[in-house]
Amino acid sequence: MAWRQLIRSTKDVPNPAAPGFFKFFSKSPSYIVKVGIPEFLNGIGKGVESHVAKLETEIGDIQKLLVTRTLKLKKLGIPCQHRKLILDYAHKYRLGLWRPRLQPVKTK
Repeated sequence: MAWRQLIRSTKDVPNPAAPGFFKFFSKSPSYIVKVGIPEFLNGIGKGVESHVAKLETEIGDIQKLLVTRTLKLKKLGIPCQHRKLILDYAHKYRLGLWRPRLQPVKTK
């Protein structure tokens, strides 16, 4: 009798592969919108966007910017406060905690 109840109770458990069953991953979400260096720096704001041309010519793409270290940015002549912002937001972007907005916020 107990075995029958146990078998019936296991049939009521939802299938994890069934649609509608939510799964949680620690992986950062993949973004549909392609983010380049200009979009990344414009998303940061605070004057960092003035270095777009310099970083595009020297570094090239966003993946290389995400692994760039402080000394490389210092050699390019980027001020300390801007280096800190770039590195801070690059770390947040890698973890999936922040992403640049599609449209920049207009301020009055």
